[in-house]
Amino acid sequence: MTSKVPFLYRFGRFILGPIFKLYYRPKIIGKENIPKDGPIIIVGNHKHLYDQCLTIVATKRGIHYMAKKEYFDDAKVAWFFKGTGCISVDRAHGDKVAQALAISVLKDNGAIGLFPEGTRNKTDEILLPFKYGAVAMAKKTNAYLVPFGITGDYKFRSKNLTIRYGKPFKVDNMQLDKANEKLYQAVLDLILENKGESDNQPKFDN
Repeated sequence: MTSKVPFLYRFGRFILGPIFKLYYRPKIIGKENIPKDGPIIIVGNHKHLYDQCLTIVATKRGIHYMAKKEYFDDAKVAWFFKGTGCISVDRAHGDKVAQALAISVLKDNGAIGLFPEGTRNKTDEILLPFKYGAVAMAKKTNAYLVPFGITGDYKFRSKNLTIRYGKPFKVDNMQLDKANEKLYQAVLDLILENKGESDNQPKFDN
């Protein structure tokens, strides 16, 4: 699998991106932290089906999102996920094929997007435990990890929907458990920083 951006992805970002931004009015903070080239893995918390849209409208880079295989099994939406370059993940059995495809994208200097919690967080916890896929792939490919934190509500003309990107970092010689802890803490800090922001202080850079 190459890092080439599919037509449907580019078309959707061009047509639907402005509509999404106009409807939800998200605050996009720190998008300058997303490297413009080279292999990157963009990772953060997962609270809503539209979370990936916030990153799609924040960068001109094409992002191959890793999505659960159930979307690919549903004929009504499978065409969309396949056509936008998403990678099918069998969460029940630990999908080595999906990981291999993602690594091939990274080795082609592409961008991968994933949610290391593994599922949408529907609990009262701020953040669920992280799985090791992101840090493992980053170590194998020397890719930068780009953390983000999402807070707020997906409502019309939302007053608090915010995504904040932190400084990218590499795993290098860190043990995977230490790298995962660092990534988890980075995402948690970004979420808490969002929550400390006043809704009355506009910080648009999008």
